[in-house]
Amino acid sequence: MNTPLATASGTLSVAPAVAHTGTAATAQASAPVRLPVLPRPAADEFDAVIGQGAYMPLTQFGVIDATGDDAASFLHGQLTNDTQHLDAANARLAGYCSAKGRLLASFLTWRTGETIRLLVSKDVQAAVQKRLSMFVLRAKAKLVDASGELAVVGLAGDVRKALSGVFDALPDGVHVQVDGTAGSLIRVPDALGRLRYLWVGPKAAVEARLPLLDEKLKRVSPAVWDWLDIRAGEPRITQPVVEQFVPQMVNFDVLGAVNFRKGCYPGQEVVARSQYRGTIKRRTSLANVTGELETVKAGTELFHSADPGQPCGMVVNAASAPEGGVDVLVEIKLAALEGGTVHLGAAEGPVLTFLALPYGLPTEV
Repeated sequence: MNTPLATASGTLSVAPAVAHTGTAATAQASAPVRLPVLPRPAADEFDAVIGQGAYMPLTQFGVIDATGDDAASFLHGQLTNDTQHLDAANARLAGYCSAKGRLLASFLTWRTGETIRLLVSKDVQAAVQKRLSMFVLRAKAKLVDASGELAVVGLAGDVRKALSGVFDALPDGVHVQVDGTAGSLIRVPDALGRLRYLWVGPKAAVEARLPLLDEKLKRVSPAVWDWLDIRAGEPRITQPVVEQFVPQMVNFDVLGAVNFRKGCYPGQEVVARSQYRGTIKRRTSLANVTGELETVKAGTELFHSADPGQPCGMVVNAASAPEGGVDVLVEIKLAALEGGTVHLGAAEGPVLTFLALPYGLPTEV
């Protein structure tokens, strides 16, 4: 437990999200990064995922490698999930919070050999890595940017035959991972009933094997992966929404990204209090809205028809949808879903059409 971060203050806010403040903003300012707005994928790219199978190099992610005898225990005291008992056969979602319990980043974490890998949105990687490194202190742990040495590839649809030419075995469950000479293969949650895998390995090894995929699968835009993540209901913390949400607001408790039995981590008191005192009044929902990514983007506020003077929520993630418009994950007051209409950007903005998440949410009391 690192004292400067582990002491939480305040309570879970039910007010609209506020602008970035404090140390998170300072950390971001040291290395501002903006992910490019990816063009809308062609119709045949969406069709390939839905109808056959496809792969996509995922340039929107970075990788932080944690090494050293104390790497697991150090991360265990910083992240919302258990890394102390993370084994070589499973991956876990995790968040990294400020002392106020607000998410600074989200990760997929797994072991490969003696290394713990953290897959993170590239636009927050530098700031988060710098912040984490400040609290290593005397721990035998080192954090390095491994993005330059590794390739990240997403695969979706009917891809098992193609993958069997690269890996000797395939993961048989969500967040199960296997290691091979080409790197790590992790199954991630399905989207629209289609299997999905992440392949992370040394660039040379991955690039040497991509021709094997080209023989069987279509290569598509990384923007398709963003859409699939949204349809899987799995939020990703990117720069525009840093320090806006307590984990439960983006359903991280439901997705298994928070371990409520582990010890202290930054913001743990706030996260635990909101879980056990029934103060979760905001959740993340899935919706579609008219527009393009230039205007429908993370961080855009939402307004309800019954209370147009103040925001009722915020866009967490957005991606072009095959049927038109943009699919979004939105953090929103639960009361705003009970009636009326929700609008993007202003009270007179486009109306959101809400869709069913692929998982259930607990009933709040």
